[in-house]
Amino acid sequence: MTIMPTIPPGDKGWTHLIDDICEGRWISPLNGKQYPAAPYDKIIMQATLKGQEADLVTSLGFEPPFAVVCDVNTHKAMGERVARALAQIGPVTEIILDNPHADMAGVRDLTEKLKDFKSAVAVGSGTINDLTKFATFQNNRKYTVFATAGSMNGYTSSTASITLDSGLKVSLPAQVPSGFFVDLEVCAAAPAYLNAAGFGDCLCRPVAQIDWWMSHRLLNSVYYHDPYVIEIPDEIELMQRAKGIAEGDLEAVGYLFRVLTLCGLGISFTGISNHGSMGEHQISHYIDCFAGDRHPGSLHGQQVGVATLTMARIQTALLASQSAPEMAPTRIDFDSMVTRMGEDVATQCLAELKKKAFDARTVDEVNAKLEHLWPELRQQCLDIAVPVETLQDKLATSSAPTSAKDLGLDVDFYREAVCHAHEMRNRFSFTDIADHTGQLGALAARET
Repeated sequence: MTIMPTIPPGDKGWTHLIDDICEGRWISPLNGKQYPAAPYDKIIMQATLKGQEADLVTSLGFEPPFAVVCDVNTHKAMGERVARALAQIGPVTEIILDNPHADMAGVRDLTEKLKDFKSAVAVGSGTINDLTKFATFQNNRKYTVFATAGSMNGYTSSTASITLDSGLKVSLPAQVPSGFFVDLEVCAAAPAYLNAAGFGDCLCRPVAQIDWWMSHRLLNSVYYHDPYVIEIPDEIELMQRAKGIAEGDLEAVGYLFRVLTLCGLGISFTGISNHGSMGEHQISHYIDCFAGDRHPGSLHGQQVGVATLTMARIQTALLASQSAPEMAPTRIDFDSMVTRMGEDVATQCLAELKKKAFDARTVDEVNAKLEHLWPELRQQCLDIAVPVETLQDKLATSSAPTSAKDLGLDVDFYREAVCHAHEMRNRFSFTDIADHTGQLGALAARET
């Protein structure tokens, strides 16, 4: 692991810009609007936080007794250290979860464990953060989180990814942490595949932006440029350091956390996650919901990275034509959905699918609009696009998987996910266009 200076070159500190957003000083260069302060008390990123743990927690107004939530691995990485520091100022209960899952059963269990605490300290990444975030939200309590790896962009999100009792994985309204604390030495020392997963989560930005921009132009869905304004400059820096993600380089991991954090902060402006979650995330969600025993244990960010390459190929294929795609009315095969999803989940997904479905009349109207828009829209999407070869090279350089086979996932099931993930929620992407034009099956069949 290479130890780099606390202040990245040319910057004022790891939380430069982030501080301005959190404190309400950031002014959008797009419209001169000064956004209100984001709902975080503190976001701290430093080369090391050793010796500061108790001061950081108490600076949020948190008082003993403290509940420290972690799993076996994150307890070793930092949880034990945080608990030991807090024990100097009051009683500490360590809640060490055994192989936790971010599902409603896990939420109920943790909600019960935390009911006697005014606040909680999470030490971990995706699952630990989402469980603690949602459980404390249910209890109307506060929480703070110490990161242990840059494996996902949900640290600063106001939503939690939770699997419902039905088996459907959804993003539920939750709360942001009062404090988000990043010890870069700890996170850079995490297993490389964890930070590479976060890199995969970041990589989706261009394909998500293309999906969202197309949906905005074609269907008048809401769209905001601001999340991209704050994220893309650091994304450029991060992409140049892909090799450092694989090597545990502190500076590379620092830029990774900046991009992950800024992506999460974008939700503070928009109230929605579309800027970083469109067709590629739907594919990952399908895998998590329906792989069952076929799931290889791959992480969300790893799946998003692979799905990003898939979406880039689908978008490239459709944008290659100078003629506008001509869509047919939406085909809904509910019996097939029930076979693949189970009746309860299929019923939930059907309600979402119907919100973006086209009948014979509406598809004619949309096709006419698309034909008119296509020359301009096509060029705008091509301007946003990053070549799939570049995305694949960066992903591989970071040590992340680049195919379903690399994930350890059955290729036929992955192709099923590509073909049917758009059925899961009301976000219109290029997979919807490919499905409505009868091309999706053939495009999915190319995936390996």
